[in-house]
Amino acid sequence: MDFSWTDEQEIWRKTARDFAQKKIKPKVREIDTNKKIPEEIIKDMGKLGLLAPTASTEYGGAGVDWTMAAIAAEELGRADISLAIPVLYLVEAAWGFIFSQYGTEEAKKKYLPKITSGDAFCGIAVTEPEGGSDIVGAAKTKAEKKGKNWLLNGEKIFISGITESSKWGGIHLTLARTNPSKAHKGFSFFALPLKDNPNVKTTLFEDMGRMGISTGGFTMENVEIPENHLIGKFNRGFYYAMEGFSAARVLIGATCVGASEAAMELGIEHIKTRKAFGRPLGSFEGIQFPLAEHHCNIDAVKLQTYRAAWTMDKMYKENKATHHDVAIAAAIAKLRAPIYAFGVMNEVADWLGATGYTKEYPIEMGIRGVRSYSIGAEGTMNIMKIIIGRELLGKEFLPYK
Repeated sequence: MDFSWTDEQEIWRKTARDFAQKKIKPKVREIDTNKKIPEEIIKDMGKLGLLAPTASTEYGGAGVDWTMAAIAAEELGRADISLAIPVLYLVEAAWGFIFSQYGTEEAKKKYLPKITSGDAFCGIAVTEPEGGSDIVGAAKTKAEKKGKNWLLNGEKIFISGITESSKWGGIHLTLARTNPSKAHKGFSFFALPLKDNPNVKTTLFEDMGRMGISTGGFTMENVEIPENHLIGKFNRGFYYAMEGFSAARVLIGATCVGASEAAMELGIEHIKTRKAFGRPLGSFEGIQFPLAEHHCNIDAVKLQTYRAAWTMDKMYKENKATHHDVAIAAAIAKLRAPIYAFGVMNEVADWLGATGYTKEYPIEMGIRGVRSYSIGAEGTMNIMKIIIGRELLGKEFLPYK
């Protein structure tokens, strides 16, 4: 078993880290305050291949594998502890990949080159007002065929990138019922543009963290989209959504690792230099013991995350793994990463004392940002446990039919 990085991976990490530390890190407080990622950062990310990098090179993507995608996510999380830019990155990397894999040629040629250059946005729209975790039972959005077009009606909520998609253009991969009698086998996936669409009404929410990227929802009232905006096969949308969620969970794990490491570095610098009772804070066991525990937690989740990325590469590149393998590995990373990251940041805030409660230090941005990943983004902690239990026991042990 080899835990070393390849030369290509080392170069990729250095490129991502140099860019993130020089261009992103100095702007994080500004992004959090102004609630907007500067356009020049987005354009520069596009030039470096950091927007939907998992998409095919044929459509402007970097065509990187999932280990490389996780490396970039880690470095972006290390630089932007608020997690706004990492959210933009992972949403486009996960769902840009699904679109690249299953979208029609016409739709991909229309949208993907703009997404990878930073001129358009690619998001995901699954959650609805009456249910987030219970997609199968609660989803009411419907899609019906109207001539050669599709007609969509319904509502989506708690969706990332509403402002970005409305202003830049692009698509949200939107899940809709196409055969209500078939439960999870009766959903299809659609590429839905929000910009300049009079039958789409958007709304925004005021989040507590990751301020640089918007969150909100939209309603669809008799929204017509072309036939070629169907993603993949009819009535297979649920499976594509689950595939995309597994991908996003791996990148969330990597993002949390990077943000945790940044927080730990900040904390270590403080406890080595700050003194109490004539001694550095780091000389007290009450500081050293939690430091050791948190270091072990970060190291463990880093291994879990990269194992999940490796498993995805085994499935997509070598056909030597299944989605069963990917689903459980991704859920394990997502179950642990946000909790450990929050624990690290909370501990470091304690070490900083009163200054940790001010905006002089970025730790409060991290605490606000990482909390979204345990509350529900890409699935709550209990949903991760359900996924792991399902994959271990079999679908007949699911708590729902």
